[in-house]
Amino acid sequence: MRRYYFDLRDGEALIPDEEGMVLPDMGSVQEEAVKALADMVHNAAQKSASLIQMAIEVRDDDGPVMQVKFAFDIVRPH
Repeated sequence: MRRYYFDLRDGEALIPDEEGMVLPDMGSVQEEAVKALADMVHNAAQKSASLIQMAIEVRDDDGPVMQVKFAFDIVRPH
């Protein structure tokens, strides 16, 4: 099994994952990335009413392996 790192990108800010997680396969990596991104989006939607762009950038010791992106805009009519 390999160790994967799930770096968080919120707009231009990048928060690197220093610990990583050992997972058995790419299906597990994708599932973990989607869960992490869903949590980020949920938290951001409660705090913001503007365009939100986020991503999880997954890497292993050899480099990038996957990116999961999400963008949405909350519009409130006046």
